[in-house]
Amino acid sequence: MAARLLAQLTGEQITVALAAADEVTARHTRSHRAAVLAVERARYEADRAERAFTAVDPGNRLVAQTLESRWEARLTALAEAEAALTTARESRPSLPERDGLLALATDLPRLWHAADTRDKDKKRLLRTLVSDVTLLPETDRWRARVGLRWHTGASEEVALARPKPAPEARRTPSEALTLISRLGPQLRDAEIVSELAAAGITTGSGRPFDAAAVRWVRHVHKIPSPFTVPFRDGEIAVKEVARRLGVAADAVYYWITHGHLAARKTPSGRWCVPWDEETETACLRRIAESGHLTPKTRTITAGGAV
Repeated sequence: MAARLLAQLTGEQITVALAAADEVTARHTRSHRAAVLAVERARYEADRAERAFTAVDPGNRLVAQTLESRWEARLTALAEAEAALTTARESRPSLPERDGLLALATDLPRLWHAADTRDKDKKRLLRTLVSDVTLLPETDRWRARVGLRWHTGASEEVALARPKPAPEARRTPSEALTLISRLGPQLRDAEIVSELAAAGITTGSGRPFDAAAVRWVRHVHKIPSPFTVPFRDGEIAVKEVARRLGVAADAVYYWITHGHLAARKTPSGRWCVPWDEETETACLRRIAESGHLTPKTRTITAGGAV
């Protein structure tokens, strides 16, 4: 958008704009002159109607009423003409000096790219000339179409494209894929980024890995994250513990928070309980010794399963 703005604010473009402004000024001058003449004509007609009404014999009421109505109509027309003249005067465009505009156009690129020119000032200048910018639909992910509408009402479409990297440059290095596959289920993306940086591994284009690049490798190669596979070998969920013991899940949470049952909390806040026969036996003993925990009836099937 900045490039389009600077392309429009050249000396040649401003010269064309000033020529158009001169035409607008001349058109305004002609309309203003016509409004002045209309006021003069309406005032003359109003004065003439007043003189006619003043000269009539008051005893001739019918003629007097007719001349009075004509005078009032002329006064109304005069008021309308004066209002039109006021509007014409107020609508006169204010144009800057030509030399100042041409000097600004010559110096604008340097001012735009100056280190001390603030982004706030650049945006203000853009809003002065640009009405709106719209991102248009585009199916090609390597291309973009932007609609630009100026305050003059003119509009244009700008097509943008970025070069596609070579296929071999986009391919994830094998050492990076191996490390992400190994650490993906245990570590978060930011932690894997640190591991890749420590190992000196970069992307296929030679850039350092970031969280977005790691997420893309996960997506392409279907590598799970700690949030999708929270349980390690031998771990089960709190609800599964409650189901196996026949108690409420609140009792299991109570044991965990009071140190009676070992558990690991994932980054997403989920509890994972290491489970084996010894842990189950200890939990059943605690239930039997409790005065307020009443486990549900546990049925033993023919195969010996509980």
